[in-house]
Amino acid sequence: MPSTREVTSADELRRCSDGDSVVLWAAQGMAPGVRAWRRGDAVAVAAPFVACRNRLAVRGPADQVAALVTEVLGIVGPTYRLFGDDSLVTAVAERVPDLSHYGSWGWMELNGPPRQASADHAGQSPDGRGDVRWLGQSWEGPVAELLDVAYPGSWVRPGMSAVRRWAGAFTADGDLAAVCADAWAAPEVGYVGGVAAHPRWRGRGYARAVLRFAVDALLAEHGRVALMVDSENSAAVTLYERCGFRWRTVAAAGLTARRAA
Repeated sequence: MPSTREVTSADELRRCSDGDSVVLWAAQGMAPGVRAWRRGDAVAVAAPFVACRNRLAVRGPADQVAALVTEVLGIVGPTYRLFGDDSLVTAVAERVPDLSHYGSWGWMELNGPPRQASADHAGQSPDGRGDVRWLGQSWEGPVAELLDVAYPGSWVRPGMSAVRRWAGAFTADGDLAAVCADAWAAPEVGYVGGVAAHPRWRGRGYARAVLRFAVDALLAEHGRVALMVDSENSAAVTLYERCGFRWRTVAAAGLTARRAA
């Protein structure tokens, strides 16, 4: 049987995970507090509070991952949730006692060069008269107000340490019509969240404009960009697909209360 050993560098993790975007994103460039292990062809990354969860990102053959997960959960504790491809998480949950499948959703990813040569410069809004740009700190209040109306369930909020910046799309009259956050980016994988358009301006292309602006900037910096979305949110999935994102079904699993205790 293969033995378990800790992965200590981002380069090693990239090699042993074959550059898997979920694993590399969870690792956050091997940020402080992140730990990773490998066992044969299985890889596990324990990342504290990435996208509001303690995540244990996994990749590899189910039998090897199950053995590795059993060992790693004994090290990092029961608050970490298994995170990876739905088929793998399902198979591991069947093999590890008291590990329960929590549900699945979409990991959507876009690779390739940005559409614009200099994506950080302000662009035009859909009406051709407003603009799309990165927002300064003074806009945190208006962004929060827009999210309260348009997307109250957003995990990404102004003021969070994980949020590097917000982009906004404006109408010709200067109204903030849509927003998008650059948050939880890893060196190899940019990440966007909090994509929302004010109800007054929905259906007019503002959400797509601000998303495309942010994605172009992150593609130029990271080479690929990802986001997560509920499968039931058909409007959001359609928007992301139109912007070039491709779907990948991921899932989570965690220890039941009996095992966690």
